Amino acid sequence: MKSSSNDSAPAILIIGASRGLGNAMAAECLNRGWNVVGTVRDSSRTELHDLADEYVGRVQIEHLDVTDPDQITALCNRLSTRCFDILFVNAGTANNNQDETIAEVSTEEFMQVMITNALAPMRVIEGLQGLVPTDGLIGIMSSGQGSIANNDKGGHEVYRGSKSALNQYMRSYAAHHAGERRALLLLAPGWIRTALGGPDATFGLEETVPEIVNTLLSKQGKPGLEYLDRMGRTVSW
Repeated sequence: MKSSSNDSAPAILIIGASRGLGNAMAAECLNRGWNVVGTVRDSSRTELHDLADEYVGRVQIEHLDVTDPDQITALCNRLSTRCFDILFVNAGTANNNQDETIAEVSTEEFMQVMITNALAPMRVIEGLQGLVPTDGLIGIMSSGQGSIANNDKGGHEVYRGSKSALNQYMRSYAAHHAGERRALLLLAPGWIRTALGGPDATFGLEETVPEIVNTLLSKQGKPGLEYLDRMGRTVSW
């Protein structure tokens, strides 16, 4: 056990914090003194539960399947009395065979990836935006593969397309909220060794997550949308 409840600490709501990048971000934020509300998809024990045991009183676990609009509404209702400095949507997926072309993937799998990576995050943001103050921050885990300008190798077509769609939808969201003080962020973390990134990825969680959180926190107080890598550098659309 490392710490107890601190109601005056800043708070972050991380959507998709059961494992991988989302969980590592939760741990990093806790280590920096933040309180964390994190979502998990089902009732099984996760790494987020381990963090809750370690940081007693500073981690709240909520259940959410981001592809279910009714669950998004229910989560908003449960958290209606809370205020979060940051809302960060991390949930995402990929198709099983990353070598498939867009014409080869099944319609079912294509829909699953697009709904999870593009539609669901925007539903979450629009559904939960009221939990973030007007000078707070809303962010989404995007990918460098969502960049159209930087796609000179092809591959990972379904995943790429879903992240490009996400970026486009977030641009529209930013346009709808132009002139507001809230900071908006699309974050491209790089190729990291997680269940989604796979064992052959270039970077590990230990070396990248502090940089990811640094970039996230440095965006606070800077209105408007930016598409940044984990080092805070602008990514080409």
